Amino acid sequence: MSIYKDCDIRGIYGEEFDEKDAYLIGKAVGTLQRGKRLAGGGDIRLSTPVLKASLMRGLMETGIHVIDVGCVTTPMFYYALDAAEFGTEAPQGGIMVTASHNPARYNGFKMMFGNFPVTSEEIKKVENLVHLRDFLTGNGSYETRNVEKNYAAFIERNCRKGSLKIVLDCCDGATSKIVPQIMETMGYEVSRLYCGYDGNFPNRNPNPAEYNCLADVCKKVLETGADLGAAYDGDGDRVVFIDNRGHYLTSEKSFAVFIRQYLKGGPGSFVYDQKSASLVKNTILAYGGMPVMERSGYGFIKQRFLKERALAAGEISGHFFFREIGRDDGLYATLKMCEILEEEGRSLAEMAEEFPDSIITPDLRVFCPYEEQEKWLDKAAEMGECYPVSRMDGVRIEFADGWFLLRKSVTEQAMTYRIEAADAEAFERIRGIVKAAVPELKESLLNLAKG
Repeated sequence: MSIYKDCDIRGIYGEEFDEKDAYLIGKAVGTLQRGKRLAGGGDIRLSTPVLKASLMRGLMETGIHVIDVGCVTTPMFYYALDAAEFGTEAPQGGIMVTASHNPARYNGFKMMFGNFPVTSEEIKKVENLVHLRDFLTGNGSYETRNVEKNYAAFIERNCRKGSLKIVLDCCDGATSKIVPQIMETMGYEVSRLYCGYDGNFPNRNPNPAEYNCLADVCKKVLETGADLGAAYDGDGDRVVFIDNRGHYLTSEKSFAVFIRQYLKGGPGSFVYDQKSASLVKNTILAYGGMPVMERSGYGFIKQRFLKERALAAGEISGHFFFREIGRDDGLYATLKMCEILEEEGRSLAEMAEEFPDSIITPDLRVFCPYEEQEKWLDKAAEMGECYPVSRMDGVRIEFADGWFLLRKSVTEQAMTYRIEAADAEAFERIRGIVKAAVPELKESLLNLAKG
């Protein structure tokens, strides 16, 4: 499996890539970004220091001026790219060494050049140049910059102080120090859970959107009588919320809370990924907003969010984007959720209950050889003769009371699918239609029915 993905570069360190590849990626990026000032940062993974050093060496050998912002969360890194503190010497882009929510053995590179996230076409250019090894040569330069203090001041300027009790589960990742400190400075009573830097992520999966890893934070919310909990991923750009009753909110429900609040200030658009439950679209419409569906993936969502000048955007993975900061940030989302709770004067559990549940599967995965994947999609698309179909990314079939989505996995030889239905009867009918159209999913669908 290639380490060059649609939205970033990522793989298993020591198996799929190593510091030699990081060095070549640095030289390729430096060649493409000819003579620019680029920021570099990294998370707390064990492989990050050596990868970052090799990457920066490659950049400098092509004439790039490197601004090393140190060990940071990804939102801190994004802040560094547009921070006023740099003045006319602000970075013109940069690379963050992180594998975000992936397990400890993974690492990778998130890139951003100019005002928009990197595109799949730009990543392909990097890949091609690495293979050709036709690099510029030059004598770059290097400086360090600590952005922690100014990032904290930025957050404090843009968010209100509060007094709620909150449990912060940082999964021993990059948020472990900065997030609890800022929350306490802003008046919140913080209970820490897994807030030690440990690139092995020994206490839980660093992907909080895999909700089965949240049992400990849910328990601690109940034990401490907290108003809510917040669980972050490894680099701090994703967050999942836990209500005061110790139940996690799906990312769609959390986004619905944000949508309703933002639409109190007037109409606007909201971008959401096509895997989201219908709750998201229905909430936007119910409160006078304009829903904008986009294909799943950080880069695609953020590109659309920026181009639409949307009020906010959300993914089922736990990314929440806000117009006023122009990006996603798990800490910022947490403080906004706290503001909503204090303004409403109601518990998060009470607010979550106001948004209806549907029957929806998780993102299910079925092995499929690469050479068979288009055939599966073509079979699914034949349902478009009877029902509305979208080919934005994979095949999405719309039914009167639900939908079915089939996509290629971006991480392995597999297809992923999801079904949503208004009720059990609709779910069984849609399941039967899908089973007849794509027989290769039959076993998975049968297991789903038994479950």
